[in-house]
Amino acid sequence: MITVSTRTLGRRKPLLGDFDVPPPDSAHDDGDMLLRDLIEHVVRHQVAQFNKRQELKRFDRVLSADSIENAAAKGKVDPAGRPNRKTADADEAVGAALQAFEDGLYLVVIDEVERRSLDEHVYLAPTSRLVFLRLTFLAGA
Repeated sequence: MITVSTRTLGRRKPLLGDFDVPPPDSAHDDGDMLLRDLIEHVVRHQVAQFNKRQELKRFDRVLSADSIENAAAKGKVDPAGRPNRKTADADEAVGAALQAFEDGLYLVVIDEVERRSLDEHVYLAPTSRLVFLRLTFLAGA
């Protein structure tokens, strides 16, 4: 598993708690792959996890006895839950992540080495740590 951390300059607390992502199937036996492919893999994994949570919330909302009781006490039971609970589009998320990297909105650090190009070859070990570091620009910059 690859451990992923998210950080923001100027903040002590991370954006998200650390999480693990399985290594991509596209990595060669020696762990070699392009940074672009690694970012895409992590983003697609996170989008799938997000969509799964959205789906579970929808079913929880529909089937929960507590929610039915609470809604009945308020005078209206709506089995559909909140309308238009959106799912994320993986292709759009990957495009946005790659564009944000190109625009310099975040850095990628793998095993304490900053990566600067999407077409750079990176090598992953089973204990690799990937950090996404969001940059904060000064006002007027």
